[in-house]
Amino acid sequence: MSNETDIQVLERILSKRNSCRGFLPDAVDKSLIEKWLQAAQRSPSWCNTQPWQLVVTSGEGTLRFIQGLEQAMKSERRAPDFLFPQSYEGVCLDRRREVGFQLYDSVGIKKGDREASGKQSAENYRLFGAPHVAILTTHKSLGVYGAVDTGLYVGVLLLAAQALGLACIAQAALAGHPKFMRQHFGLSDDRLVVCGVSFGYANQQHPANGFRTSRAKLDEVVQWVD
Repeated sequence: MSNETDIQVLERILSKRNSCRGFLPDAVDKSLIEKWLQAAQRSPSWCNTQPWQLVVTSGEGTLRFIQGLEQAMKSERRAPDFLFPQSYEGVCLDRRREVGFQLYDSVGIKKGDREASGKQSAENYRLFGAPHVAILTTHKSLGVYGAVDTGLYVGVLLLAAQALGLACIAQAALAGHPKFMRQHFGLSDDRLVVCGVSFGYANQQHPANGFRTSRAKLDEVVQWVD
């Protein structure tokens, strides 16, 4: 039996988790997907509303989604249900640049090469080669706190995936065309698209999976009041 305490297990899972940007084509067995999603159902939410709902694609369903999204990007403007950041400032800009440079360095993109960086960005819409994607929505009536609860669920989902040996990446980019999502998946108008989570098994040889992001020190994010 393991001698690890609960916090040690959690810390280990957290330290190993990363956003996968290169997947193997191998599909995940449905029973494992169900086990994963069942574990994530323990995520907390305001008044236990559990506002998240998911659409999960596999096989041809994933291919049809990618093809449909490509057409939507050509025919309609990006109009997410939740506004994307208007700007990145201060330390948030610094951190965004850091991870961007790490990614570009890992795949051999030189600074200022807009064509290459554009191609890398487009991989978002190909799900980085993942065989599955989960599209997460919340209920319109719950407003921003429904989105907060769904975001918390995403965090639990990512950790549960790591614990089961699955690779994931949460993608706000996929939420840029909610009109298409509602039409393609038959979602009701009261469902707001929060993000997508592409998942499968990591291609450990892919260069984009070879770096890890840093984290701020506690004194940068915590104010102690005694």
